[in-house]
Amino acid sequence: MTPKIKEKIKEVEVTRGVEVLLAVESGSRAWGFASPDSDYDIRFIYRHEKDWYLSPWDKDETIEFMTEDDLDGSGWDLRKTFHLLLKSNAALLSWFYSPIIYTENAKFVELFKPLADACFSPVAVSYHYLSMSKKYLEACRSDEVKLKSYFYCLRTALTGKWIIEKGTVPPVLFSELLVLVDNETRTKIENLVALKATKGEAYYHPNDWELFEFLEKTITYNEEKSKGLRGGNADKKEMERVFREILKL
Repeated sequence: MTPKIKEKIKEVEVTRGVEVLLAVESGSRAWGFASPDSDYDIRFIYRHEKDWYLSPWDKDETIEFMTEDDLDGSGWDLRKTFHLLLKSNAALLSWFYSPIIYTENAKFVELFKPLADACFSPVAVSYHYLSMSKKYLEACRSDEVKLKSYFYCLRTALTGKWIIEKGTVPPVLFSELLVLVDNETRTKIENLVALKATKGEAYYHPNDWELFEFLEKTITYNEEKSKGLRGGNADKKEMERVFREILKL
């Protein structure tokens, strides 16, 4: 599908008059636990010509598309990207660690990534994943569970635990988070990863209540420890300088 995705990105650039600076996979395919019928979740950052940013009027800063062959695309303009970076937006930060990159402007990444690392706020991102993991946990509180929901809960709970224990932007690849769990739990999760690769998105699986208890305990731990985490180190002047540099590319 990569050639089709790159073709679609080129089409967006031509029809919308923009340059895509970074396009990555951000969903289950990037996380490493896709089902055979999983969508392609393409996320991208783009810029307009410099004069576009000189207007006093608010403008649309998002581009979205959905194709018949399951390409789900969503992109943010450069200015919106900087506003979200200031808030340590968890989704945006993850894009720079995706293992699947469709296109990238190397100079843009070189300029932007140090800002992303500096703006990373462990407390803000931790609470983001805590909120998500609580929601998914409730979806898993039954005798039969949609396997997709189980993995969403596992990913968000372990991502929160990573932030608390490692203090860094968490990895996107789910397998890298498994260093946080004991061998028995890891084996259970890896067996479920293998199963998910053979089942559709709608598949329901008998609940493993021991694994559910592990999730409950992890989320409780995350909630308690998140309170003491630090904020980010955003430097607005440096962000403005880099914004202008990117517009010159």
